[in-house]
Amino acid sequence: MITISKTKMPETSILRANNITYDYIDSFQGEFIDKFQNVGTTEIGKSFFSSGPKWIDILFELRDKLVGFFGLKTSEKITDRQKILNNFKCEKGEQIGLFKVFDKTDDEIILGEDDKHLNFRVSLYIEKQIGNKTDKKLIVSTTVKFNNWFGRIYFLPVRPFHKLIVPKILKGIIKNIEQQN
Repeated sequence: MITISKTKMPETSILRANNITYDYIDSFQGEFIDKFQNVGTTEIGKSFFSSGPKWIDILFELRDKLVGFFGLKTSEKITDRQKILNNFKCEKGEQIGLFKVFDKTDDEIILGEDDKHLNFRVSLYIEKQIGNKTDKKLIVSTTVKFNNWFGRIYFLPVRPFHKLIVPKILKGIIKNIEQQN
C-alpha cells in the first residue's frame, strides 16, 4: 500500500537555492522501491505526466477554457500524449502543456511556468535512504509566487484542488515506477 504524507521541502532542493520567498509552499512525500537502482529524475518526470487520474486532465481542460478569457497561458491541446512522452527527455527548456523544465539534477527536476498573474514551480525530488540503495522517497514540493492581486484571487479556488491533486499524482507516479520495476 502506498502512503502519502505531508512533509517539508528538502533542505537541498533547488527551490531553496536563491533564498526566494514564496507566497505558497507545500510538500508531500511517498516511498518507493528502486529494485534495480535505475529510477532517476527523467523516469520520475515522464511518470509525472502519465500517472494522474483522468479527472485531473478534465480539470486542466476546464481551467484552460476559463482562464483563456483573462489572457493567461493555457496548455496546448495534446493529441498524441504517448508520442510526446516517448520523445520527452526531461531536459531544461522542454515543455509539456503548462509545465516547462526549469532545472534538473540527478536527484531533482523542477517543472513550472511563469505567467503574468503568478509563477509556480513543482519539484520532484528523489531522496535516497542512507544505508539502503533501493528504498527511496519521492518528495513533490510546489511553490507559488504571486505577481499581482489577480494571482491571489486565481489561487483561492485552485488551492483546495491542488491539495487533492498532488497526493493523487504522487501516488500514481510511485505506482507507475514500481510497476516498471
